[in-house]
Amino acid sequence: MKLVIVESPTKTKSLSKYLGKGFEVLASMGHVSDLPKSKMGVEIEEKGGKYSFKPEYVLVRGKGKEVSKLKAAAKKADEVFLATDPDREGEAIAWHVQEILKGEKKDKFKRISFHSITKESVLEALKSPKQVSQDLVDAQQARRVLDRLVGYKLSPVLWKKVRRGLSAGRVQSVALRMIVEREREIEAFKPDEYWLINVKAETSGGEEMLLLLKKMNGKKVEVKNEKEMREIEADLSGADLVISDVEKKERRSWPHPPFKTSTLQQAAANVLGWSSKKTMQVAQKLYEQGDITYHRTDSLNLVESAVEGVRKFIVSEFGNEYLPDRGVFYKTKGKVVAQEAHEAIRPTNLEMGTNSYKGEGKMARDQEKLYGLIWRRTIACQMRPAVFDATTVVVEARGERNYELRVTGEIIKFDGWRRLYKKIDGEVVLPQVGKGESLKNEGVVAEQKFTQPPPRYNDASLVKELEKRGIGRPSTYASIISTILARAYVNRESRRFFATKVGMAVSDFLVGNFKEEMDYDFTARMEDGLDEIAMGEKDWQKYLSDFYGPFEKKVEEVTEKAKRVEVPVERTGEKCPECKEGEVVIREGRFGKFLSCSRFPECKYTENYKEYVEGAKCEECGAGVVIKRTRFGREFYGCENYPKCKWATWKRPKVKGKKEDKESAGVES
Repeated sequence: MKLVIVESPTKTKSLSKYLGKGFEVLASMGHVSDLPKSKMGVEIEEKGGKYSFKPEYVLVRGKGKEVSKLKAAAKKADEVFLATDPDREGEAIAWHVQEILKGEKKDKFKRISFHSITKESVLEALKSPKQVSQDLVDAQQARRVLDRLVGYKLSPVLWKKVRRGLSAGRVQSVALRMIVEREREIEAFKPDEYWLINVKAETSGGEEMLLLLKKMNGKKVEVKNEKEMREIEADLSGADLVISDVEKKERRSWPHPPFKTSTLQQAAANVLGWSSKKTMQVAQKLYEQGDITYHRTDSLNLVESAVEGVRKFIVSEFGNEYLPDRGVFYKTKGKVVAQEAHEAIRPTNLEMGTNSYKGEGKMARDQEKLYGLIWRRTIACQMRPAVFDATTVVVEARGERNYELRVTGEIIKFDGWRRLYKKIDGEVVLPQVGKGESLKNEGVVAEQKFTQPPPRYNDASLVKELEKRGIGRPSTYASIISTILARAYVNRESRRFFATKVGMAVSDFLVGNFKEEMDYDFTARMEDGLDEIAMGEKDWQKYLSDFYGPFEKKVEEVTEKAKRVEVPVERTGEKCPECKEGEVVIREGRFGKFLSCSRFPECKYTENYKEYVEGAKCEECGAGVVIKRTRFGREFYGCENYPKCKWATWKRPKVKGKKEDKESAGVES
């Protein structure tokens, strides 16, 4: 009998279909061993200024039953195939399973990996088994130990210098810095007034055009106030309009590359409004069911057989005119670790399109939505570009000054890859006009505008920026965001991230006292070091030692010399009902705002604080609506009369007459 060990029960079902008799498939249910939760779990030794690190692995709580099953099955098996996920974490799980079952002969254990759970991929993997890659295991060990060292050393400093109960993380704290810096940019932003000036024009045939003012006396025009606008308006109103040029150009819109982890998360955030965490949960289910290839990948590569399959599908569904002369292969930017070189994310069976896909279980509808994004993107990336005719009409207006006005229109000649998408950029059709033709001036239309601050990050833009700066890796983006939300360092409102007062205080303290560790380039270099360990180019113990020596000294110095930071609070002006000395203030915690005494920790008074959604009413009883948070930091809205009224919703209640802060939607990144 041959034993195959995977991570999840869903995979056991998928693999059992392909392997048949002679195989037993069992699930480890994720990690079987890990560092302990109650302590750092890393033994550190120092000799001559060099450090060595010994992780203390313990059996994950509640895994005794699964481990007993694995041991019993491994004892009877002739061969044990470790078939965990094809990445560093999967390699580490395989290594831990092997260590726990090491009472058996070592040559019994073989490592197999596949990037899609299909019969072809699984049987092919069984033909060429390998040993567990110690380089990948060491890279994962280095990450876990590094994060423990930073978390367990920095968190007590925050307790002493900021507030008890706070915690810090190597990568999460840098992501928090990005959000806080954006918050400060928005706070400091001062809007500038400007005006857009258009002229209504009519052709000799009675067709209308709206011309935008671009230049005045040969220079780019910038109208900064109403006075300037009125002067131009008076001059333009009676100006003669003559077409000085008609520019026609053919333009092409090329398809996006296939999805990798970061772009899948961005597209799901923009199109579906999902968090990175939800996207990865749904993608995990699709992968385990064998519907898509592995979803944690930096690669844009598609194997030739997949490209050929897509090309055949395009011809059969849309015709030869949509097929490029040859297959399109996309180059992956940045470094892809050779031992982890995956494909891009694609469907395993193209014939199962969006109309025929049916998900399984509670997440069926979500699976269908995400599968549709992946399916369309995979087909589209091998189709011809969309072709547009772009026409720009340049108009000269002569008054006391000379003005140049423009209008641009597009006509779609060939939809190409955009045929797969319902939403196609609308055509702007301009009337047929020629150079030298006069237009009738129908008056000036001016619009007052103000410059806008940089937008707050949402899931899509934050993941994009993390990837751009080299902070974190595909498998970590979702956990980075989830962690800073759970710690109440940021809130997610209307799909955007807002730094809390606590988050800003923590970030300011860390940036001020740990400049190197909080530096974006330093964090990216640390990630590169982990990649080098995975490729066998760097020793993981030396990597940690080089970091830990200076870091430990800095922690000691900051603990001794740094000044305490006060987290800003909102004052109520009311005396504390317990001590009668302090003032009741509003603080921010993991579960939202709460009332506390200004003399904390001397006075322990606390009380619930109800934060209302202004103008919103409970849909059941008509009472006020308050903002609440789950224990994981997710915001929801409920009736103020709870538990008498149990109405609640995830969506922010709409208030009549108030404009909502809308996210961009319908656009894939």
